[in-house]
Amino acid sequence: MRVEIWTDINCPFCYLGKARFEQALDAFPHKDQVEVVHRSFELDPAVAKGDTGLVVPRIAEKYGISEAQAAANERGLGAQAQALGLPYLTEGRDYGNSFDLHRLLHLAKDKGVQDALVDALYRGNFAEDGSVFADEEHVVRLAVAAGLDEADVRAVLADPDAYADAVRADEREAAELGATGVPFFVLDRTYGVSGAQPAEVFTQALTQAWDNRSPLTVIDSAGDADACGPDGCAVPQA
Repeated sequence: MRVEIWTDINCPFCYLGKARFEQALDAFPHKDQVEVVHRSFELDPAVAKGDTGLVVPRIAEKYGISEAQAAANERGLGAQAQALGLPYLTEGRDYGNSFDLHRLLHLAKDKGVQDALVDALYRGNFAEDGSVFADEEHVVRLAVAAGLDEADVRAVLADPDAYADAVRADEREAAELGATGVPFFVLDRTYGVSGAQPAEVFTQALTQAWDNRSPLTVIDSAGDADACGPDGCAVPQA
């Protein structure tokens, strides 16, 4: 079974939602048969590369609330993170364009370390000093720590076209599936879960998706057509 998760590194609920999903997955009896793939979604693609600022004033402006209210929201998110055992900086975080980070996540998928890079980027954004949006060297260090080759990371960051089409394809798919926000979880392209739901909701979704998988329907079950198998291929007789 495949679970696809559309996320953005800017998104605190994606950070929390991943942890809650993993709580459910860790207890799922068929965990070893679940493939998790992370997909790209930019919360604010209009933000220009290099245009960064502090999160609290940004939230206040975006939602028309006071900075005191925005700061209280951040403290609330910090409390939710703490309940999950996650570190969370409630002050001093920044926001920025995440397109390059998504491109690196596609590199990491090709190299088999995508989940590790997601965790590293979340940690770099939500739990550590430094910026994943304004400090390329910080991003390189996080990516290498996640298991990527430094030369590969720098090559992707230096080439704005590398994996760009893959990021845009993910975003088109999200729109086609009806995702208007993240995190957005899709199980076997049959069930969707929107938001950082409690672990119990993810447990229910995993169980339902597993129980309702469609068995393979074989056409020509007699199996008398020419085919190759473990012992080789049948040689047609003249």
